[in-house]
Amino acid sequence: MIRLTTLLLLLFSASVSFAQELVFDNYIYDPNVQSVIFSKAGVDDRFPIMTLNSNEQLQLGFDVIGNTNEFFQYSLTHCDANWNPTPLGQNEYINGLTIDNINEYRFSTNTYVRYVHYNLLLPNENMKPRFAGNYLLKVFRNFDEEELVLTRRMLVLSSNVTIDGKVQPASLAQYRFTKQELQFNINYKGFNIPNPFGDVSVVITQNGRWDNAIRGLKPQFIADNVLQYNSFDQAIFPGGNEFRFFDFRSLRTLSPNVRGKTFDSVYHVILNYDESRGSKQYFQYLDNNGRRVLANREGINSDIDGDYAWVNFYLISMSPVQEGDVYVLGEFTDWKLLPKYKMYYNKNRGRYDLEVQLKQGRYEYIYAVKNETTGQPDEVSLEGSSSNTENEYLILVYHKNIQFKYDELVGVRKLSTVGQ
Repeated sequence: MIRLTTLLLLLFSASVSFAQELVFDNYIYDPNVQSVIFSKAGVDDRFPIMTLNSNEQLQLGFDVIGNTNEFFQYSLTHCDANWNPTPLGQNEYINGLTIDNINEYRFSTNTYVRYVHYNLLLPNENMKPRFAGNYLLKVFRNFDEEELVLTRRMLVLSSNVTIDGKVQPASLAQYRFTKQELQFNINYKGFNIPNPFGDVSVVITQNGRWDNAIRGLKPQFIADNVLQYNSFDQAIFPGGNEFRFFDFRSLRTLSPNVRGKTFDSVYHVILNYDESRGSKQYFQYLDNNGRRVLANREGINSDIDGDYAWVNFYLISMSPVQEGDVYVLGEFTDWKLLPKYKMYYNKNRGRYDLEVQLKQGRYEYIYAVKNETTGQPDEVSLEGSSSNTENEYLILVYHKNIQFKYDELVGVRKLSTVGQ
């Protein structure tokens, strides 16, 4: 029944106008668009950062369910450090075309669910960013930027400062066992910053998430061209828990955390029953910090021979969670509490259920409760939180360019709770 409702929604959505309000975030506007991945090309680095005027490229890949190719265009919008559009004109921050076609696409092969896979590399000979900073990549139809298909955040770096730091259990006693803090320094020797307190802004993300990023940090000290960020109560994140995972890179055999597979006209993947970890003791194991890997073990090119299956999630709960609705959350949800990933409570079976269509691969996820007041995800209630959890942090340093009046990304540093 859930799958039928979803299919009807897809058909209805396809029959109406795709014009939607622009969101300056990673967002999918067309329900037929699936499996969007935007990352650095040629390396295992999921965060879309490239160095200005270098040979580095970012790669966008996505599928559109169906067997008819469409012609999409793309453009870039320059943004400030808080992802608001800047007043700069496109011809000021782009070399080349301001709108271009996505020309690379391929039809799926040997799959029960038909789709078309699209691919784009940026920058390219037709479009290059001129300035460092934040950009929003927009994909749309019919040369109309209001007929949006998807948007992705991308970052362009001009490396002018160096960053060193560490991640450790929170110093404050009440958070010592549940949260992690970052302490770091920014060295801007050789780079002119007349007003470090006013012209430098810092953003910190955890595991590639924007929804819980920390902003507005100010240095505690400045000495010898070094900004010192050593406060005990500012750069603090819940440690969370290691991510749950399942693997259906093979549809022929059972694999980790998959207890069954069925087939009618398409595949169905039945996952193991999950339980809340909110009150359980932390148990350490290696994970990929919520990321997915799209792959088909029996195929040659998973971009076009990876099939789609209806994946069934189950969370045991003898009664509904009182704090709010329960969602599945991970990179594959764009770290958002989206309606398609909202679980429904099955009173007869004492559990939460969800069925969602996903492409073959290995996925990581957590369960989150939607805070009814803020609308934000609370994963601690169902997953717990430990300062020992392995997490990856990204420190982004912006400098306000006085001449052109925009925020320039001048430094990036990755820190992890292991291997610092």
